[in-house]
Amino acid sequence: MDTAPDLSRRRWLKGGLTPQHHVQTLPWALDRPAFTAQCTRCGDCIQACPEQIIVVADGGFPAIDFSKGECTFCTDCVSACGEPLFYSTEQAPWQQVAAFSHACLAHQGVHCRSCEDGCEPRAIRFRPRLGGVSVPELEQDACTGCGGCVAACPVSAISIVKEGGAA
Repeated sequence: MDTAPDLSRRRWLKGGLTPQHHVQTLPWALDRPAFTAQCTRCGDCIQACPEQIIVVADGGFPAIDFSKGECTFCTDCVSACGEPLFYSTEQAPWQQVAAFSHACLAHQGVHCRSCEDGCEPRAIRFRPRLGGVSVPELEQDACTGCGGCVAACPVSAISIVKEGGAA
């Protein structure tokens, strides 16, 4: 029997706690079913986060809300947790990257480079285009999936997705 909560039904019944396209699992966390099966929802990781981007999400489980800021990969959430919910911090924190939707202002012909300014690893570039506004291009190998670009976007046109996924 699957013990993972039906998050979509729970979200609908509660009226949605946070915009789900901005909410992600914690870095180095086990996959969602294993995480929710073992997490005690104590809130220690929430209190430990210096960036204050870990929130109580569906089911009372912690998640990162990139609309609040970026993950600095400080490992404080992992250190604060008393349960075996995380992989070794020697590994990559996750396999996810930024993805741009068509709501992006640059794709609408409006000059905006907020995401580039919010990208500390400099994975987002704007190449000049003849006769048009430059649009963002992501260098996937440089993207850490930290979410800095998500918080910077004025129209919520960026989401963090699993590598190879779609927004």
